[in-house]
Parts: sequence; C-alpha cells; structure tokens
Amino acid sequence: MARPSQQLDEVLLQSGRALFAQHGCGGLSLRMLAEHAQVNVGMFHYHFKNKDNFLTQLLQTMYDEVFAQLQAEVNHDGSALQRLREALCLLGRLLREHGSWIGRVWADAAQGEKVARQFLEKNGARHVLLITGLLMQAMQAGELAMAPPTQALAFLMGSIAAPMVIVPRALEMGFVPPMLQEPLSQVLSDAAITDRVNRALYALAASNEELHRV
Repeated sequence: MARPSQQLDEVLLQSGRALFAQHGCGGLSLRMLAEHAQVNVGMFHYHFKNKDNFLTQLLQTMYDEVFAQLQAEVNHDGSALQRLREALCLLGRLLREHGSWIGRVWADAAQGEKVARQFLEKNGARHVLLITGLLMQAMQAGELAMAPPTQALAFLMGSIAAPMVIVPRALEMGFVPPMLQEPLSQVLSDAAITDRVNRALYALAASNEELHRV
C-alpha cells in the first residue's frame, strides 16, 4: 500500500514538539495530538503504530537537531580552548531554547516513564562526551590546568547549564519575587552566558597552587 503523500507524519511530529513540554510522555494523548495537528487518529496509527514509537521518534529527532549544532561547533577550527568556549556558549543558548522539553524528559524519566528512560540511556552521554573530550584536549595542550575531567565537567555544568534549566522553571512556577524577576531573567541572556563561560574557564585555567592560595 502506497504511503500517503500529505506528510502527515511530519505534521504530527510538529504538533508533538508544540505539546510535549507541557504534557510530557504520560499526558500527551493521541486525541490531543490529532486535534492539534488536525489529522485523523487513524493516520497516527498508520504512520507510528503506537504512542511509544511516536514519542521515541519525536525525542530522538529533537535531540539529534540539538546535538548536530553542538558537534559542528566542536569540529570548528581553532585551539581546544577556543572550541570549548564556543561549544559551552552554544550549549547555554541551546538549553535556553530547548530547556523546556529537555527538563520534561528528565522529569518523566524520574517518574518511571519507559520512553523517557530509554531516550536518556541512549543519548544522555553523547553531549557530555563531546565536552569532556574538549576539556581533556585543552588540559593536554596546557590551556587549562590538569584536573580530573569529571570534576572539571561538573564545575562547568554547574556554572553554565544549571542556571539555564533552573531559572526558567523558577520563573514559570512563580517562585521568584516580582522585584527579582527581571534581574534574574537576565541570567538567560547571551551576554550572561558568555560571562559565565569565561569566568568558569578562567577558574579552570588556574593551577592547583593558585587555588590553594585563595
């Protein structure tokens, strides 16, 4: 049987992108998707067979797009430190843009959602390995002080990635007093991301002797 030509699978995936961050694996229903996409539920089953297949393809597609951008930055010309700096700045911007659905995947996995857990098992280490590889190259080149890579990575992620995940959620959930909402939102700006990256890499460039003197 010939495949329908209306590209309804892509239409459904676009609706999945729009709805996933709010509803997650458990709350995203076939009826909701079909209504948002204005597609007959039968077409959903034709293209994806079941909800788990749809969610697996949706999450993988969204992540692969993010990962491709990060990998391209890593493969640019320049020193390891230069490429690490640009990759970390890009990571911050990507988390700002995609943090809502990424955070939802982690929350779903913590609640035992099978598709979310399988997704993280398959992809959770890919971007971490990219950043860790650049860290080790910069250390070997003498651009950063030698340190356990996992310790350096944890410091970077705490400085750069954590604010991009925590701040938007705190603002959305109303945990931030009104007087602090505007100043705190500036943490998500390009300038603030670049500043944190530069400060974090400056700290990692310090020798152990310099750190012990502080």
